[in-house]
Amino acid sequence: MLTNKQKDNVIELCQQLIQIKSYSGGEGEIADAIKAYFTARGFEVLTDAYGNVIGHLKGKRPGKRIVFDGHIDTVPVGDASDWTFDPFGAVISGDRIYGRGASDMKGAVAAMICAAVNFAESCHNDFAGDIFISCVVHEECFEGVAAGSVAELVKPDVVVIGEASNLNVKIGQRGRGEIVLEVFGKPAHSANPEKGINAVYKIGRIIERIRQIVPSEHPVLGKGILELTDIKSAPYPGASVVPEYCRATYDRRLLVGETRKSVLAPLQALLDEMMAEDDTLKAAVGYAVGEELCYTGNTIKGERFFPGWLFEADAPFVTSVINELRAMNFNPAITQYNFCTNGSYYAGEAGIPTIGLGPSDESLAHTVDEYIEIQQLTGAAECYFGVMKSLLTEN
Repeated sequence: MLTNKQKDNVIELCQQLIQIKSYSGGEGEIADAIKAYFTARGFEVLTDAYGNVIGHLKGKRPGKRIVFDGHIDTVPVGDASDWTFDPFGAVISGDRIYGRGASDMKGAVAAMICAAVNFAESCHNDFAGDIFISCVVHEECFEGVAAGSVAELVKPDVVVIGEASNLNVKIGQRGRGEIVLEVFGKPAHSANPEKGINAVYKIGRIIERIRQIVPSEHPVLGKGILELTDIKSAPYPGASVVPEYCRATYDRRLLVGETRKSVLAPLQALLDEMMAEDDTLKAAVGYAVGEELCYTGNTIKGERFFPGWLFEADAPFVTSVINELRAMNFNPAITQYNFCTNGSYYAGEAGIPTIGLGPSDESLAHTVDEYIEIQQLTGAAECYFGVMKSLLTEN
């Protein structure tokens, strides 16, 4: 159980983080605040080119290297007048703290940091291993890209993702791929359309055929959904011009074992078949590539392919955590995330043993009047203490 002082500490830190606006690419101020907090409490502070901030506490004995992962960027507020409370006020009303990022996921970051302080103080740093609190940038744009830099820097043995889970333990998630379908036509005046090749008509036929493709399915993670999310033609606006180009974007939910190549294979096979049947059709399929500017001035860039992952419920690192949490009178369910997290890199790409455990409900992310319940916040600080105890106290 947390002392009253420890409860106050995590509440105050959560409020401080919420009060700092930190949209993706603008995390500099919150990064500086976290660095100062780490330094004042005896953490070694690590940073990288993207601006990730990592607090490190080293135990007196060798052991596992545990990363507690939380992102410090948020989505924008939108129209602040729609909010009941100032989205950067961190107002406490009833048993809730309101503000952008409260649930996604500054509450978890505050709980991780405070739990590490509490744990190290409780045993005077006499634990086996290393604790890394990873405060990641640009997660809202690129799940896993900045996290990959963290993994390369600290080489963790186990990762704990702090995304909202209602204090349940998550052992997997579907991944996400952003697939781009392009068709190249031939421009012409719309008064003489027969002289051109209308890329929109061509892509329309492909879209109908894609709807007949049945994505793979997993008994635990569910369906590998393939859904059309947008379509754009060029030139736009097309004043009296047959469109020479059209691009459609698909959201593909990824299952374990699916690779960049295997996901595109049925789509490429379809295009090859259709282009063989129609020598005026020119089409290509691939993944979207995103590029954003970090607050450090460096560029973060990545292909939008974020793999799924899943571990067994009886894996030793999972059962060790579950047993400790139950001994603390928590009763976590073992389940999976419904959305994409930095686990796409840690577990999906790098194969590092990973669980998710975080405060609050995932449905509160990105919403007007976002909040976190104080009981969930303090409960997360207790749970993270329990994770540290379960994984870092072995001889």
